[in-house]
Amino acid sequence: MTRTEIRELTFELLYSLEIQKMEQEEYNEQIELFLVEQNVNQEKAKTYMTETINGIAKNKEEILELISQNLKEKWDISRVSKINITLLKLATYEIVYTELPYKVVVNEAVEIAKKYGDAFINGVLANIIKQTGIANEE
Repeated sequence: MTRTEIRELTFELLYSLEIQKMEQEEYNEQIELFLVEQNVNQEKAKTYMTETINGIAKNKEEILELISQNLKEKWDISRVSKINITLLKLATYEIVYTELPYKVVVNEAVEIAKKYGDAFINGVLANIIKQTGIANEE
């Protein structure tokens, strides 16, 4: 399983948790069920998915604030589709809280957006990268 496939499965799981409005206390059980259902056996995939889902939950408020601050003027986060919010949460978490190169994160988020969301993702992530100064760290 490639990193891209793992990220896409993580997105699907995160979206499922969003739609079901699961509480954070239920996440680990849902993650385990999802891993079994999707036949995910690689330890690196299990670790990535578990750490990412729990990391997003732990930092949810800060992640949502970053997304809100970087939407177009007069846009409210409540107007953004659940699919796009989910993808933005995943990518923002990876940009801010992991050591992954932001260019890889943005590229993969845009690819997932082509499949599930829309191109608006790219502009928001570019603004988040500028705001956090991550581009200057390279």
